[in-house]
Amino acid sequence: MLSVCLIFLYVLMVAYVTGFTALCLIGRLCAGAGKRERQGAFCPVENASGVVMAGLVVLTVYAQAFSLFYKVGLVANLVLLLFAAAAAIVLRRPLREKLNGQRAGLCAGRAAGYVFLFLLFAYGTSRGIIHYDTGLYHAQSIRWIEEYGVVKGLGNLHGRLAYNSSSFCLSALFSFSFLGGQSYHCMAGFLALLLSAECARIGAAVKRKRLLCSDLARIMGIYYLLTIFDEMVSPASDYFMVLTVFYILIRWLSLLERKEENFLPYALLCLLGVHVMGIKLSAAFILLLTVKPAVLMIREKNGRAILYFLLMGVGILAPYLIRNALISGWIAYPLTFPDILSVEWKIPKGMADYDAKEIQVWGRGLYDVSRYHEPFSSWFPAWLSEKGMVDRLFILAGMASSAVLLPAAACILIGKKREWYDGLTVAAAVDVSFLSWLFSAPLMRYGCVYVYLAAVVTFVGPIVERIRSRTLWRMIYACLGLIACYKLFAFGRELTASAGTEYFIRQKDYENFATEPYELEGHTFYYAAEGDRTGYTAFPSSPGKADIRLRGESMKEGFLPGKAQAGSIE
Repeated sequence: MLSVCLIFLYVLMVAYVTGFTALCLIGRLCAGAGKRERQGAFCPVENASGVVMAGLVVLTVYAQAFSLFYKVGLVANLVLLLFAAAAAIVLRRPLREKLNGQRAGLCAGRAAGYVFLFLLFAYGTSRGIIHYDTGLYHAQSIRWIEEYGVVKGLGNLHGRLAYNSSSFCLSALFSFSFLGGQSYHCMAGFLALLLSAECARIGAAVKRKRLLCSDLARIMGIYYLLTIFDEMVSPASDYFMVLTVFYILIRWLSLLERKEENFLPYALLCLLGVHVMGIKLSAAFILLLTVKPAVLMIREKNGRAILYFLLMGVGILAPYLIRNALISGWIAYPLTFPDILSVEWKIPKGMADYDAKEIQVWGRGLYDVSRYHEPFSSWFPAWLSEKGMVDRLFILAGMASSAVLLPAAACILIGKKREWYDGLTVAAAVDVSFLSWLFSAPLMRYGCVYVYLAAVVTFVGPIVERIRSRTLWRMIYACLGLIACYKLFAFGRELTASAGTEYFIRQKDYENFATEPYELEGHTFYYAAEGDRTGYTAFPSSPGKADIRLRGESMKEGFLPGKAQAGSIE
């Protein structure tokens, strides 16, 4: 836990300075503010968590770009520290003013609450359940980045190494494996800490004496945090994606509720949405939110801002796409379109198509690629029956909200009810994402944020915001209080069960599994002795003996498909 606390503090420091620097640059270039603010250091984000989140986006892009040239470790951190120090010196006055302003708005009770959350999530990140896929490929993906950066054709060694989530680069940047102890994996827990700080703002609803749509989203965020608390020790990309999308939607709803008319806060959240695509490409539909800032910029005839934000979006996504091309030979593996690259290390199309189908059938609970073409009506009933009661209710509510969306959108657009346009945009982004998840690979951990929020943003939130009856509000608070007591009791029981002194200094390490060595062109590789997991230590490894060829004398030069891989898998 102590090691996690130190890493959290380090990440908090460099991410805040990096985020503040980036936001000041964006504010100077694009702000729709006054002349004085455009000329000075204007940071367009008020809350500290937003500044840190902006920093994480920049750091993720930096880690990915760095990996294109060198391994992500000591040198990457030294360069980062030099940049952070220089930025803090150059921007020392506005940085001090920003920190003083945020400190002034922090009462003793709120400060104590944030300290409690910091220690709580450091504790949770130090121990818990290591995700199955972490032993399968997460740990190996991160180690390749730590040891080599990017390697051409790496996906030929093991197809899942080609999944290339940007979250793995961020994890490698702050793993501190170069110290020689262990490779730490704290960044999912750090993101959970940021979301918990945002969800803690629900306390304002007590003074307001009613709930807004953003408060309901915060309640669902808290529910998710409690669900993954004993699992966030794993660097699974699903956690990074869901936590970030929760943050985007909560902040977006908050902006709408305070009737924010400046395009800049919305556009910044859209950049965060582009960043999410690099974590998991399946989150792309969240970018339907870009309609709002695009309309505001067009109305202002701010072509300069439009150009800058398009360039920043491309800049955020470019390292991810380049890494995809180098690792797999495809732009967005395992998708085989667009098929525009012709490189010798390209994973065969048949392999990629098979992998894509396997992801979908596993999400549908079929576990057999030959059943890929079974219709929705065939697999859905059994799939739904396997879910818990709460998840089933959320899924059915999400389906209902998606069914309501189209006729509701037609009524709003035909009737030109402009006051509903913003809510419609949010509902469309969430419901379309929900439908995309449901009809592709509906594993709960892939898209639970859409499952939990579809009904909330489509009809529950708007209905709740219009409740004026005190009696009804008392009933709502009573129900929420009972649910909270139950969840807190269950959460406390989990904490008690996991209590111990084993991980109070160091974080729980990656799991490792029995492996067998084999030689390939003068290099030693490993494969799983049983099952398909190898862990972190046996490196390089894959579930079975790899059918590959080396591109050169060293592994750094990459891998080519073997003779068996060259044949198409149907």
